[in-house]
This record gives sequence, structure tokens and C-alpha cells, in this order.
Amino acid sequence: MEENSSIDISDKDSVDNPMRKLAQVYVKPEWRAVFIGIFGSIASRLLDLLPPLFLAVALDSIILEEEPFSLFLIPDSFLPTEQGDQLLMVVILIAGSFILASVFHWGRNWGWNALAQRTQHEIRTDAYDALQELGMPFFANHQTGEMMSVLSNDANQLERFLNEGMNALFRLGVMVVGIGLILLYINWQLAIIALLPVPLLLLFTVGFIKIIQPKYEDVRSSVGKLNSRLENNLGGMRIIKVSTTEDYESDRVSDESTSYLKSQWGAIKTRIKFFPGLRLMSGLGFTLTFIVGGYWVLYGAPLFLSGELSPGQFVVFVLYTQRFVWPVAQFGQVINKYQRARASARRLFTIIEQEPNVPVPDDPESIDDVDGNVLYENVTFGYREDGTVVSDVSMDVEKGDTVALVGPTGAGKSTLIKLLLRMYDPDDGKILVDGTDIRRFRPKDLRKKIGYVSQDPFLFEGSVADNVRYGEFEASKEEIIEAAKMAEAHSFIQDLPDEYETKVGERGVKLSGGQRQRIAIARAIVQDPDMIILDEATSDVDTETEVLIQRSLNKVTENKTTFAIAHRLSTIKDADKIIVVEDGEIVERGNHEELLSEDGLYANLWRVQAGEIEKVSEEFIRKASERRGTFESEDTD
Repeated sequence: MEENSSIDISDKDSVDNPMRKLAQVYVKPEWRAVFIGIFGSIASRLLDLLPPLFLAVALDSIILEEEPFSLFLIPDSFLPTEQGDQLLMVVILIAGSFILASVFHWGRNWGWNALAQRTQHEIRTDAYDALQELGMPFFANHQTGEMMSVLSNDANQLERFLNEGMNALFRLGVMVVGIGLILLYINWQLAIIALLPVPLLLLFTVGFIKIIQPKYEDVRSSVGKLNSRLENNLGGMRIIKVSTTEDYESDRVSDESTSYLKSQWGAIKTRIKFFPGLRLMSGLGFTLTFIVGGYWVLYGAPLFLSGELSPGQFVVFVLYTQRFVWPVAQFGQVINKYQRARASARRLFTIIEQEPNVPVPDDPESIDDVDGNVLYENVTFGYREDGTVVSDVSMDVEKGDTVALVGPTGAGKSTLIKLLLRMYDPDDGKILVDGTDIRRFRPKDLRKKIGYVSQDPFLFEGSVADNVRYGEFEASKEEIIEAAKMAEAHSFIQDLPDEYETKVGERGVKLSGGQRQRIAIARAIVQDPDMIILDEATSDVDTETEVLIQRSLNKVTENKTTFAIAHRLSTIKDADKIIVVEDGEIVERGNHEELLSEDGLYANLWRVQAGEIEKVSEEFIRKASERRGTFESEDTD
């Protein structure tokens, strides 16, 4: 039912041509860095090819005096005639080529590093932004560790390819083409012998690509699952310890690690067979060149070959053949990096290209001023196609009313609130705020008008003050302190080591549940929203603190439309309207006294909390037992 619930970032066919998209979307805008990288790669490698040529000239013309002194592209009239001057000129040209090559090497490295770092930054932030726009079904089906693996490991994999891989691609391309042309120019017959292993290398590489690509896909998938398991276990370490399940969790981590080991080792075994094979074929080309060339210099042209080969030309062939065949072999390393990057790009684009399950209207309505009139019209919704959580719910909430939603666990209370926040959209029916269907608002604009305090408040790494002002980052210290006082948090904050600047730790781990809840309430107060949602907002505080917070909340919610979800009925008995939800439907509505007089579900829930168990109806106990069995087997809310 929810499109995002079926997203699978491990699906190998989820994105077409991920590397082409990477080039079009992220590489193309960095064309200046790409140009500098390419130009630097070509120029530096061409300059690297010059010293062996100069060495051959020095050997044949100056040392052995077998050939006249001449240099490619330099007119003879510019060349010295004395041996000493000729040798000095060769030395200067060799040194100059090294110096210029170093300059272009720097440009090459700057260009590719700039491209890689900027692209890594852009695609990581785009993927994170896309994640923020996805609906809750996506996060219900994908673990945090898996997303961390995509944002971290996969983005880093692309950075390595764009820096090291692209750098190597142009470097090796220039070496292969440049050396091949030089060898053909010097002696095309010996060049053919030197190039004999190249077709074998290409065929071997194509086979490697076909085998290694699915293996790398499996590696990226398995590392994401391992990260998810580790993140899940580290986050639940307290439960693991108190449950004494260390051995069980150790086995689960070991299983995921073993899965990663198998997929990684499968890729490694393919790689370690491939590269020695390339080296063997490279050595074959070098050996053939050395044997044939050496014989040619000593005894003349062998077999069907003809012409002469000077010692200088032979030295050039020996040097260049070694530098030619091995770059061809190193293309396998580039392909290896490419296949890894392709798998990573696909996972990143799988996230980036997903459409949010809560769409943003093309021409959204303004929501600057909110009175707070809320109307649910025949709302039906289910998280899965085979299950309905709320069915045909209608309720009218007037401006400034406090509405309490009560009912058994899994009845659909929280789902109704999630629909108001547009975490999901109804399957049928609609929800209106001040007469406008909330699907006409941008989700961000709507949520900005609603303050939310959850049963399990989330605190971010940072100070107490940072968490209170979260969402209203310009709030002053005075506003923060006033909000903390209203939330009954000021007194305990003053007892902290650094008061409002005390670090709360990851997820607020340094604070108790009640302290976290009061900070969350202070956060909602600072935001000063037009509507407020209290989802078991005082569930983690003691009775005395609850009374104080409730008194403060009454002031905060005055004249604001308020929705309160509560299992502790004493906190909502003064609500303007109480909505009783059972099995996804509204079964009762009224105020506290009216519902008690009806002697229905609400009255029985009240008796349970008042300790009057003997007055609870048998029908209530029977339904509670049935619901408990269903709830334990299937999470419906």
C-alpha cells in the first residue's frame, strides 16, 4: 500500500546505468576539475615517456656513435655538434621532462581529488536529504546501520573510484596508447611481438568483469546488514546485559559477520586469481620482446623479420614493453574499482530517486495562520495491504479544544496522530485543518504548526540548551529557561554539572526518562506551536512531577487545539472531549463523567486504573485477552 515500504536497496536492478547518472548529475558540473585532471594526466604521462627516448639517442649517437645525433621534433640546425654539448643537452631535456612532469602530476592529483571530494560531499548530502523526505514505511523496513553504510561506506567507495580509479584510467590510457605508437614508430615488427599478449589480457579482463560484478553487489549488501546488526546491538546494550543474552547476540553478530566474510572472500578469491594471471601474461610479452630483440641486436633479424635493430632501440623496447604490458594488466584494477563504485552508486541512487510516500503538492496552500479546527472525515488507513488499522473514523475538533484519545494498546490512537502529522496519508477519507485538506499543505509547513511530545522523546548529542531550542534555533537563553521552568525541568537542570550547557550524551543517555521527557516538553513550549500533540507526555515521570507538569501543560495548551494520547487516564479526565478507540474504530466519545455513566470501555479502563478490578466486566476481560494475543503476534499500531 505504501510505495516506500517495498524499496530494496539491495535490488541489483533498482537503478539503470548508475554510473552514467553519476557522471551526468555530479561529475559534469565539476568540469573544470575534470579538465585539469585529464590534462594533467595526459601531459604528465607523455612527459614520463620522453626520458627513455632521450636515453636511446644518447646510447646510439653519443656513446656508441652508431647513429647521427637527432631529436624528434627538433630541427638538426638547433642541435650541438660536440659530444659533450650533445650529452649536456640530453641531460637538460631529461631533467626538464621530469620537472614539467612533476608540475602536471600535481595538477592531475588536484583535479581528481577536487572532483572526488566534492562529488562525495554532494551525493552524500543529497542521499541524506532524500532520506529525510521519505515516509516512515521506508524506515520501518530498513535499519539505521544499513543507511549508515550507504551514506558512509558507499559514498567513500565512489570517492576512491573518482580519485584513484579515474586518475589511473587516464594515466594508463596514455601509457598504453603513447607507448604503443612509439614502439610501432621505432620498429613495427618487434612492436607486434611485444603486443601479442594484449588480446589475451582484454579477454581475460572481460571475463573478470562478468564474474566480479555480482560478487561486489553481494559484498555491499552484506556490509550493510552487518552494520545494521552492530548498530542495533550497540544501541540496545543495556537490554542485552540485563537480559543476559550476550551469547545469543554474539552468535547473531557472528552470523552476519560470517555472511560478510563469505561474500567478501568470494570476491577476493576471484581477484587474487585474476591479477596473477594478468602478471603472467604481462611477463610473457616482456620475455618474448627480450628474446627476439636481444637475438636481433646480436645476430640480425630472426625468422621472417627484416631490417636492423640498434642497441638504443632495443633498450627503448625493453623499457617500454615493461611499462606497456603492465599498465594493460592494471586496467583490471581500474575495472575492479569501477565495479565496486557501480554497486555503491546504485545503492545511493536507489535512495535519491525514491518518491516520498507523502507527496508535496505542486501548488501548496499557505498555512501561515492556524485556528486549530480539525476534522477527520471517514478516515481509513492500514500500514499493509492486508490490514486496516483505523476504519471510517470521523471526529470534529474545535479550536482550542483538548481532545484525549484513549483505548487499548494497538487500537489505532497513535496512527490517527501520525495521519494528522502527515507521516502517512489516509487510504480513504480526509483530514482537514481549518477547512483545508492537509494534503494541500507542504508536510514541513503543516508540522511546523504542530508541537509534538512523544512517549519516548529523542534528545540529540549536545547540551541541554541545544535540545530545548531544537527547532527554534534563535531562541534566547531567557526563553529557554522560561520554557524549562514551565516544564518543571529548571530545578534538575540547575543541579547538572554545567547546568544548561551540560552534554546529554547520545540519545540523552546521561539523563533519566523523566528528565528527557521534561526537556522534550520544554522544547515544545519554546516552539510555541498553534496545535499540540502529547503522546503519553508524562509517562516517565513520578506522580508528584506529573501533577506539576500537568499544571504547566494546562497553561501551555490554553487556547491551543491539543491532542493527548494517554493510558494513564487521570491525566486526561479534564479534557474537553475524550475519544475512545477500539480496533481502529471510535466506540465512545464524550467527557469523563459522560463516559463513566455509559459504563462502556472507558468506564472499565477507569476501574482497572482505580484498582477496582472486581467491578470490571467479563466482556472487557474477554476482549482484552483476545487483543493481547493478537497484539503479541502482530504489531498493529
